[in-house]
Amino acid sequence: MASGLVALLDDVSAAAGKAGTKAVGVVVDDTAVTPSYAMGFTPERELPIVWKIALGSLRNKFLFLVPGALLLSAFAPWAVTPILMLGGTYLCFEAAEKIIEALRHEDIPDEPGEFALGSAELERQKVSGAIRTDLILSAEIVAISLSNVTDRPLAVQAAALALVGLLITVGVYGVVALIVKMDDIGLHMAKRPSPLAKAVGCGLVRRMPAVLSLLATVGTAAMLWVGGGILLHGLEHYGVPLIPELAHALAAPAHGLPAIGPAAAWIVTALFSAALGLVLGGAIAGGLHLLKHRAEHRR
Repeated sequence: MASGLVALLDDVSAAAGKAGTKAVGVVVDDTAVTPSYAMGFTPERELPIVWKIALGSLRNKFLFLVPGALLLSAFAPWAVTPILMLGGTYLCFEAAEKIIEALRHEDIPDEPGEFALGSAELERQKVSGAIRTDLILSAEIVAISLSNVTDRPLAVQAAALALVGLLITVGVYGVVALIVKMDDIGLHMAKRPSPLAKAVGCGLVRRMPAVLSLLATVGTAAMLWVGGGILLHGLEHYGVPLIPELAHALAAPAHGLPAIGPAAAWIVTALFSAALGLVLGGAIAGGLHLLKHRAEHRR
């Protein structure tokens, strides 16, 4: 009995590790996106807001996404790849929209009436918005994780998805909490008598805007890489080999590099995936902007 339980736990941990590794790109994006929802409030409200969003993320995963994924695995496993490809396409579109906004120097407009809201109502709206965003990203994480454990028994799938969901939520929102409080940590250190502590604290405070900007850039790149990679695998799955074969052909010379061959090949494939995601996402975003522009001219 004990040996059987140990074997089951080992199977679950191995499945969860494989599934979680594949979802790392979306995890990076989730970590990069969330801090903005807790910014702009008084310091004592920042961690409670992150906690509320984390609880909402757990509800998303354990009440809706994991049960839904298991039902798909049991009754409609054929639907996993199309859902993944739709999610990958959405990630590419979202990343392209962010790039277009950055190139056009567009500021995201404030929500209607935001300045007229009290702090409690504004906090509620921000938390609700963060949880909705998390639902989309968590759905992609669960779908990617499921695609890597569909060959396991249903009990192992359930345990692996639950473990991945819990660990990713704890990891993501632990890092988000640290990012959100980093400027406060810097201010506290800047008040210490130690010259080293002062220097580190002032450096943290000065560099936090740049760190947040870098996180946004990394998140956008991760969306393109993950979305494009999902589409590549989907095309291979459905026997459309032209684009996947091109990716393999470009990565093949990198495999021959001594010592760094596998890493170099992975980088080439990731860059190709990101380029594919940018082309597709840019086409969708550009088409929607064109339709919106034409609709405005007809008024």
